[in-house]
Amino acid sequence: MEFSAEKIIEIVQIWGLKALMALVIFVIGRIVARVLRNSLRAGLRRGKVEETLVSFSSNLVYALLMVMVVIAALNQLGIQTTSFIAILGAAGLAVGLALQGSLANFAAGVLMIIFKPFKVGDFVEAGGTMGIVEEIEIFTTKMRTPDNKQIIVPNNQITSGNITNFSAKETRRVDLVIGVSYSDDLNKVKTVLEDILNKDERVLKDPAPTIGVLELGESSIDFAVRPWVKSADYWPLFFDLNKTIKERFDVEGISIPFPQRDIHLHQPDSGMRAA
Repeated sequence: MEFSAEKIIEIVQIWGLKALMALVIFVIGRIVARVLRNSLRAGLRRGKVEETLVSFSSNLVYALLMVMVVIAALNQLGIQTTSFIAILGAAGLAVGLALQGSLANFAAGVLMIIFKPFKVGDFVEAGGTMGIVEEIEIFTTKMRTPDNKQIIVPNNQITSGNITNFSAKETRRVDLVIGVSYSDDLNKVKTVLEDILNKDERVLKDPAPTIGVLELGESSIDFAVRPWVKSADYWPLFFDLNKTIKERFDVEGISIPFPQRDIHLHQPDSGMRAA
């Protein structure tokens, strides 16, 4: 009985010490993991990284650190964790293969948040869609089309192609092609177009607008009219200029021809028909 009591005391001492050390490792490891998570979060915020990425990254790092802490605590208890690590590795590989599309979207979302090819409120063409960016998330980006439809685009689809940001620059050039008749006075046409642009306050003086003969077409002489405007005035000026030019040309007697074809009918000689 005395031997059994001593044995029990010895086992309690050995396992008690191991359990105590495992608990210490877990508590200290958890504190260290929290400190590292908070430090990472503070560093990302100082770098002005999007809050979505800050939260996701810090929580992911904390979870990975806690897995390491738990494995270290189990090792201290004498539990073999080799098989456990192998199972975690296999499970991670299987999950990675199953979610490779989502992981690609996640990676693309991280790159978009870091490098910022556009921001919320920009009018862009990306991922086969054109619209105003409403929200940039880790996996997807929400856009609103000009006809007020919401489209959710996977981030990987956006970063894998060209991105056109129409709001990135403060100014844009309006490109118009205006056709006039071959019988019209080209100098007069240019003078009228210059007068129209000079009277519109939205047209910028610097850089100066360009007006010139672009092409001698089949049925018209085409003028290139290219004024510069603020990006916000692009579409209002585009529509107004088309209307104003037509109305002014009507007043000035300048014609805007439309495509046409001359058809000549050749009838055979009546004497030949009789023969």
